[in-house]
Amino acid sequence: MPRFIQLMLPLLATFLGACQESEYQRLQDTPAEGITLLQLNPTAGFAMPVVPETNPLTDAKVELGRHLFYDKQLSSNQQQSCESCHEQDKAFSDGVALPHGTTGDLLARNSQTLTNVAYNINYTWANPRLTTLEQQILIPLTAEDPIEIGINDANLNEILQRFRDQLLYQDLFSAAFPEEADPFSLANVIKALASFNRILISDRSPFDRGDLSQSAQRGRDLFFSEKADCFHCHDSFNFSQSSKNVNSLTIPSQRFFNNGLYNLSQDGDYPQNNQGAFGVTGNVNDKGSFRPPTLRNVELTAPYMHDGSIATLEGVVEFYANGGRHIQSSDDIDNLAIINESLGLPADAISHLQGDGRDNPNKQANGFVSGFVASEQEKADLVAFLKSLTDREFITDPRFAKPQALIERDARLN
Repeated sequence: MPRFIQLMLPLLATFLGACQESEYQRLQDTPAEGITLLQLNPTAGFAMPVVPETNPLTDAKVELGRHLFYDKQLSSNQQQSCESCHEQDKAFSDGVALPHGTTGDLLARNSQTLTNVAYNINYTWANPRLTTLEQQILIPLTAEDPIEIGINDANLNEILQRFRDQLLYQDLFSAAFPEEADPFSLANVIKALASFNRILISDRSPFDRGDLSQSAQRGRDLFFSEKADCFHCHDSFNFSQSSKNVNSLTIPSQRFFNNGLYNLSQDGDYPQNNQGAFGVTGNVNDKGSFRPPTLRNVELTAPYMHDGSIATLEGVVEFYANGGRHIQSSDDIDNLAIINESLGLPADAISHLQGDGRDNPNKQANGFVSGFVASEQEKADLVAFLKSLTDREFITDPRFAKPQALIERDARLN
């Protein structure tokens, strides 16, 4: 762990973790007085997301966070921004199986959508200990293996100075943190980015409007039936078991699931760099357990699963109908070459991934993903329903877009 992060931990524990004890109680009924950038569709029935008392939401903080999110100057070599892995037109995902960091390091997991990220109970694909956006954002900013944004002990002051030297950011930081003599700090960068992430709310899809085709209606009924079993992991207003809002007084006891994607050596193992929550908890029962992502905007966030190993929604439906995945050859997995690259193996290697995920003991312990018999029409109906969760307004909303000031500045620099 970088030394400056070790030095920051007491501070982070104060402003990031202060909400832990009451995290699932009503922290506040509205995000902040006068906030206008967080908007909810009154017909969709969403409650407000939880906002930590240690980082109250303000328009000024959101605007600073929006600028930082799109600014490559935040990365060590100024080659990548948060947007590089979270593009608005892809519902803040990136369209590739596995992303690369700013120095070229390959990450082992698929970039998750930021759709409704404010409502998550846990963050990243499989870390039960990360329970706030502030905690999560520290990871891509400062991770060393692999490097993502690339902030570290040696370059932190240089990176902050880039923003101090610009009149645009002098105004933005001062407006966001008006009581601080020197607001240019990593802690404030994190607060601002978290604030921007909290307004990325998608609640204007055809499903929310009640505007479903006949096929999507049939798919909805199948989705919420015991036959397809989808809703056990993808329930709630956010279509994820790992969701909360200000009205949540309790949290689900199970927030990570093994869906039978792998079963190496027939003993429940997943690839060594992707063992799920087991990598954090050390509990063998957590092997292959991952947080179910929201299905909102899922049409736009291919490829799918934590490693991008299923290319299409149709492939996802087929996978669940089969009750898991039986890998025998390279035909049974998508994006094999880059998955192997993340493991340091030849592009066409397959023997290390072979196994029948349908028999994964940890999947069977869940009692879910047992498979179901469905006609081709029923499978198409499920896909139609999933596509009804696509919010076209979300991916064009100017509140979430790259600021014009950055577009103009970057044009001058280039």
